Amino acid sequence: MLAALLLGQTAAFGQVAGALFPAEGELGRQIRAMVAEPGVSRAHWGVAVTALDGTPIFGLNEAQYFQPASNAKMFTTSAALALLGPEKTYTTRVVGRGVFSGDTTLKGDLVLVGDGDANLSGRAIPYLAPKDRPKKVPSDTPVDPLRYLAEMADQVVATGLNTVEGDVVGDDMLFPWDPYAADWAVDDLVWGYGAPVSALTINDNQLAVTVRPGTVAGGAPSVEVVPAAPAYYTIDASGLTTGAAKSGSHVQMERAVGSRVLRIYGTIATDAVADDEEIAIHDPAEYGAMALKGMLEARGVTVTGVARAAHRLPTEAAGFLKASDPSPEARKMWDKGSGLSQTLGGIACSEFDPLLQGPSVRVLAKHQSVPLKDDLVVTNKVSQNLHAELFLQQVSRRYTCSPSRVEGAKVVRELLERDVAINPDDFVFFDGSGLSGHDLVTPRAVAQLLVWTSKQRWFEDWKKSLPIGGEDGSLAARFPKEPLKDHVFAKTGTLGEARALSGYVIGASGKTVVFSVMVGSHTPRTAADREVMDRIVGAIAAAN
Repeated sequence: MLAALLLGQTAAFGQVAGALFPAEGELGRQIRAMVAEPGVSRAHWGVAVTALDGTPIFGLNEAQYFQPASNAKMFTTSAALALLGPEKTYTTRVVGRGVFSGDTTLKGDLVLVGDGDANLSGRAIPYLAPKDRPKKVPSDTPVDPLRYLAEMADQVVATGLNTVEGDVVGDDMLFPWDPYAADWAVDDLVWGYGAPVSALTINDNQLAVTVRPGTVAGGAPSVEVVPAAPAYYTIDASGLTTGAAKSGSHVQMERAVGSRVLRIYGTIATDAVADDEEIAIHDPAEYGAMALKGMLEARGVTVTGVARAAHRLPTEAAGFLKASDPSPEARKMWDKGSGLSQTLGGIACSEFDPLLQGPSVRVLAKHQSVPLKDDLVVTNKVSQNLHAELFLQQVSRRYTCSPSRVEGAKVVRELLERDVAINPDDFVFFDGSGLSGHDLVTPRAVAQLLVWTSKQRWFEDWKKSLPIGGEDGSLAARFPKEPLKDHVFAKTGTLGEARALSGYVIGASGKTVVFSVMVGSHTPRTAADREVMDRIVGAIAAAN
């Protein structure tokens, strides 16, 4: 149980939030001079630096609020490791519900049951740094992004089933159909990074759309969608044309909320490279049902019905903040050693699955996910929003038996308050990825989390998920030279005019130092704030 796992750790880290962070000294003077430079002085800066044991080294606005952006993923992924364990897996199933006539005919529905697996896709796992990836050759066959659905279709056919007198259903009812968190911007929802959250996730709930120029100016460009089938969106490229050489690429894509029409317009020069975009799938469960139905029919299975989705609508009527905040009664119980994590920590809620019970249900195919620790690396290295959101809901599934975004936020809040001993007023999370503009956190809270994680038995698994300066993930192009190359292990964050970088840096003395650098309200016209942020990390390393 959670309290037992972390017994004795709370007192060691309580000093971080309550201690005074030194604001001066040579390091302080350097950092204050950097953030006062003309290109970045109008922005709001926050910095917290501590030793690995939590002793404060330097602070600048460390107790003020900032938007964490993808720094929020550090809180979600560390909670997932602490509460679920590195080897946790999930199983997607295809089940027949109805009356079977032998092995050949089902009078009822064939149901693809989502279990929250984030990696029903063509992604290569484990994650490899760019330098470790095999070099592609022209003859390489691209990995099928629907390969695991195809494997399950093969398993269904192998049972002898050849007729389904009913529908193919994509069932994501494990989680409420609440696809977007509060304050996800409407213009984000078109793109893969804003894909809807579903317990049945197919290919990261996105399609790859590639626009290539025609051979002559004024000609029609080509548009390729992968996977090509099923044809989920209608493509309207009537406003798309090929521009003259050297005119550049000016391609736009848009889709009205709820629409199944993707409009592509603009120009792409004859000599321009292809424009590659990731477009979100509006209803992943429906898409999964469509894909599976097509695969079964291609293998000779007759399906008389349609492909459709089965959703479970949310029922929480309270506001998110109220619903995600542990009650005063619960907090009092923590002091008695019987908080939420203790009372439910031993219950394997996922074992109770009524869908798989009863004589009219038959499991026909299944696919087991990769271990949580492998997905965690993908999530933090490339800053995968959807996967972080699935972690949040899986945490609530394991510890409340009532999976939802709000219950996940409540479990994470208890972990942060009770076991990491972060001041409850130092953070507010409305999602697991940091895409919500409502998320807030103080730099000192981030530093405190990083100190705490370094003391956990699963720390090495978690640290491996952080991008490495000059090597991989979102830091592949940053800190490319010594002494910082391969010495910065940190999570990036970008959301509108907010930016963050937090993690560990090996200092000049060889000691590891914890840092969190956050900036808000920076100008969108330049990347000067990011450059200063990296220089701050360099100064921290040199001073320690």
